[in-house]
Amino acid sequence: MDQIRVGIVGGTGYGAIELIRLLLNHPVAVIHCLVSRSEAGRSVGDVFPHLRGRLDLYYQAPETDELHACDVVFFATPNGVAMRQAPDLLARDLKIIDLSADFRLRDHKIWSQWYGEPHVCPELLEGAVYGLPELSRDSIKDARLVANPGCYPTAIILAYLPLLRAGIRVQGDLIADAKSGASGAGRGATVRNLLTELSENFRAYGVEGHRHLPEIRQALESISGKSHELIFVPHVVPMIRGIHATCYAEIPGDVDIQAIYERAYGEEPFVDVLEPGLYPETRSVRAVNFCRIALYRPPQSSRVVILSVIDNLVKGAAGQAIQNMNLMFGLSEITGLDDSPMVP
Repeated sequence: MDQIRVGIVGGTGYGAIELIRLLLNHPVAVIHCLVSRSEAGRSVGDVFPHLRGRLDLYYQAPETDELHACDVVFFATPNGVAMRQAPDLLARDLKIIDLSADFRLRDHKIWSQWYGEPHVCPELLEGAVYGLPELSRDSIKDARLVANPGCYPTAIILAYLPLLRAGIRVQGDLIADAKSGASGAGRGATVRNLLTELSENFRAYGVEGHRHLPEIRQALESISGKSHELIFVPHVVPMIRGIHATCYAEIPGDVDIQAIYERAYGEEPFVDVLEPGLYPETRSVRAVNFCRIALYRPPQSSRVVILSVIDNLVKGAAGQAIQNMNLMFGLSEITGLDDSPMVP
């Protein structure tokens, strides 16, 4: 097919850097336009020396008309930006993949409650497709506006999806205990994210309610057709990238949970269910668009423990966004995403 002309708005955050890195190796997509208010007029190589000689582009101001010449625009922006620009771009027949939270929730009142401002285009929420391919593949193929899932939601929803889709009776609360590397907080400078604050440290945050909580609950309800009480506690750990989610559910003891997950994900290109006795590590998915899952049944217990690891910047952000782009343009999902993990 012809080249896919790509625009990236918010081109200087970690998600955008990963988009650039992955798209540079994509055989069909070409980066046409990079937008950054703070770096407008500067070359990509000046802003990011590791990209010198790889991309001969200058950052454009947000008002640029160059976006209108694109086929698809990725928003790697803070929450509240994409919703202000999406209506105009959609009217020009562009496709949009939003890596922020602007279109993830279907109810604009819930969105406003969690994000602290009115949603400026609530009429677009119902038509936006939640971009988790393992959940919504067919809808993504026909979508014009895709809401790329958050990083924690990706790891946690993939952990619970086969269990809930199989209709297994779950007793009590679902519990997700998740840890993320520091890049999950973004590239903005804050004291809490300084090396001296993170190193040799381990802390929980958002225990009273994290913004990803309603997104996860919405997806789990769409899978099973009923609401589930979810206890979600995120933590930050002293590493750069990666998410490890340990998820718990109480289910009947006679359920062959390993077989259910192997059947559910057997044909999925980016989900790997490990054999019994193996446990996933975050470095096994470093810099790639993979989720690795392992299951464990504690002896004399009705609980199942589901271990799920992803790279928060790839399967949790940029890689999944490109996987969605591939689906939207009729390409194989793995196009440009078949790299191996970086170890060590």
